[in-house]
Order: sequence, then C-alpha cells, then structure tokens
Amino acid sequence: MIPQEIIRRKRDGDELDPADIRSFIAALAAGHLSEGQIGAFAMAVWFKGMSREEIVALTLAMADSGDRLQWADIDRPIADKHSTGGVGDNVSLMLAPIAAACGLAVPMISGRGLGHTGGTLDKLESIPGYMITPDARLFHKVVKQAGCAIIGQTGALAPADGRLYAVRDVTATVDSIPLITASILSKKLAAGLQTLVLDVKVGNGAFMADRAQAEILAQSLVEVANGAGVTTSALITDMNQPLADAAGNAVEMRNCLDFLAGGKADTRLETVVLAFAAEMLVTSGIAPSSEEGEGMARRALSSGRAAEVFARMVSMLGGPADLIENPDRYLARAPVEKPVPAARSGWLAGCDARGIGVSVIDLGGGRRHPADRIDHRVGFSELLPLGTRVSAGEPIALVHAADDAAAQRAAAALAAHYRITEEQPELSPVISTRI
Repeated sequence: MIPQEIIRRKRDGDELDPADIRSFIAALAAGHLSEGQIGAFAMAVWFKGMSREEIVALTLAMADSGDRLQWADIDRPIADKHSTGGVGDNVSLMLAPIAAACGLAVPMISGRGLGHTGGTLDKLESIPGYMITPDARLFHKVVKQAGCAIIGQTGALAPADGRLYAVRDVTATVDSIPLITASILSKKLAAGLQTLVLDVKVGNGAFMADRAQAEILAQSLVEVANGAGVTTSALITDMNQPLADAAGNAVEMRNCLDFLAGGKADTRLETVVLAFAAEMLVTSGIAPSSEEGEGMARRALSSGRAAEVFARMVSMLGGPADLIENPDRYLARAPVEKPVPAARSGWLAGCDARGIGVSVIDLGGGRRHPADRIDHRVGFSELLPLGTRVSAGEPIALVHAADDAAAQRAAAALAAHYRITEEQPELSPVISTRI
C-alpha cells in the first residue's frame, strides 16, 4: 500500500477498494502516516465524497483499529443512542436507565462538549466521584448488573478515529458527511452494539442548521450502520431552542433527577426521551410498536425503576449511592443565582439556541481550549419554552454564575437571545422525521 497513491486516486474522484481503505487506516492507527498525508486524504474525501460502500469500509476499518467490546455473557439486546449535539440536550442521562429498566443493555460511550454544545461526560462529572473512564472489567460489570453505563471513550476503542479527527479539526474537514459518518459509527461498532438509534439535530442550535443536510447525514448514518451489521434508525429533532429547561452541567444533572422523579411531564424533553426509548425498544425487538414501547418507558418512569437503575449505575461507577434522595448534598450550586427578566410583554417566539450555548461557555460552563477547566455550577435553569406568553419583567430563566458581574453579563446576553412578539408563534414539532 502506497499512501500517496490512495490519496491521488481519491483526489481524482476514483472509488477506493475496501482493501486499500483498510490498509490506509491500519497505517494511520500504527503511526506510519504523516499529518500531511492524513490531512490530504481528509481533504480529498471532503471534495470528492465517498460511495456508500467506501464509507462502510472506512467505518469498519476504523472500528477494527482497536479493541471491540464483547457482551456474550449478557442475555439482553445490546443497544445505544447517539445525538449529533445540541443545547440543553441531556436525553442520554434519562434514556439509558429507562431503556435498561425496560430490558435493554446500554453500554453508552459518550463525549465531552464540542463547540457550543454540551457534553454528557461534563454533566456526569458534576457528580462527585463518578468515574467516566473505568477499566473494561468494571464497565462490563456495571452494564451487566445495572443495565447501563455511561462512560467516555478509551484510547483502545477506534484509535484511528482519534488521530483522524485531530487532523480534521485543524484542516477544515470536520463537516464532511462521509467522515462524520465513519467517526460516529466506528466508535459504536467498536462498542459491540446490536442496535442503534440516532438523534440528528437540526436548527440554529445544531451543527446542521439546514434540514436537507441533516436528512442527508441521517440517511448516510442509517445506511452505513445497517450496511456494517448494526440495525439502525434515526429521528430528526428540532434544535431551535434548548431541549431541556436547563443548560449547563450541574443544572442539567438536577434536571435529569427531576425528570426521573416524574417532574418533567408534558415537556418537549419528555416527548424526545420517550420517543427514543420507544424506538430503541422496537428496534431491539422488545416492543412490537412505538405505542407499546412508549407505554413501557412511561411505566419504567412512573414505577421508579428507571431511577433505581440510574442510582445503581452512579453508585457502581464511584458516585454517591443517595444522589437521587439528596441532590443538594452533592451537586454544587453557583454562588449567584439571578433571574433574567423579559424585555417586553408578548410571546416568546424565537431564540438563538447556539448563542445560549455560547453564553454557558462564557459563564465558565464549557471549554474554549481543550485544557480549560469547567465550572460545573454555572449555566441557566428555568428556561421558559418558546410559545410562552410573558409579561415585561417576568423571569424567563435563572442564571447560575460565579459572581455578580458574570451573572449580569449572562442575564443581558440571554435576554438578547430571545425574540418576543405580539403574535403567538407557530412552532415546529420537536420530532419531524424518522429515517
């Protein structure tokens, strides 16, 4: 295998043989390629694209570049969900224990915040003692005994993806659908999944603001995952406003605990969580229909079984056993909490969800550089949903900040991110398309 020949052929628009793709990725994982060669390959793919067969081959080669998890001793379907990222998107925190309470095994490998979007791992690190990188033996034990485990990716899983992504990040090739597809799915294949459900976000708070592009990405992910042997479906969901009524880390963890206690009924968040639970149960063959699956998920919530699974997972991964009963003992609060008043009377008609995510970063709740430390206490809570009628001066959110000056800045920024009109708005459905 001559790397420059593979690069040249893709540059010229040729379709690469699966064997050549495997050789290139094996050389990448082994450290035998220069960053220039990796960047040139990524740029060639960005410009020329890949066929479905090429993307399947790339995904499989990256998944095979490290360890593959095995679950032979677990007699439940092995399932997971992945989101392309949003603001106030803490679905995974509730979905994993609900799905586990309904009979699935959920080895969920999650990520940190990326850009303006929050990260599941950062939220979990709000919990004192919680281990996001347990060894493989403990990870397996938690999945088997608790039913689910939400952890971070180790260097042993799809290591080729880590090196390729690092180069893509500095060569303007992140937004390539073939490379996004292979990056997401290689980690999921390495996790040993049997079924997968994808949450592809679209809107001003998503990486895909354009619906047509979101549908193309969803179609690519579904076709490639199924082509690689993992039964997969996708739902396209709205990200033109924060999904939960909180955005941050500890505040979203509190939101999760409230949800598991039944406190977030009839919200957009509940709609999405239950829809994905139903999709996971149907895809895995546990529920015969979406209606039956949603009913199972609701019963897992109302009975307290989902909360019990979450508590067991947290305890087994080093967190406090009584987190659900005593959240205030463990989840730190910011020193300053300040209401954000509505600028005028009217209807909350629109918001800049991406701007809200950036405001969380400005408070210290996200990273501008990989080495930045996060203040898990800060963020926004009690965010009113779009379509709410408000009076001038009425709180539309609560800022959690490290000091008064930061709270003042964040409150002004958040108010500016919302549009208030005299006319009641027509809102898009939170779930629009199934692929």
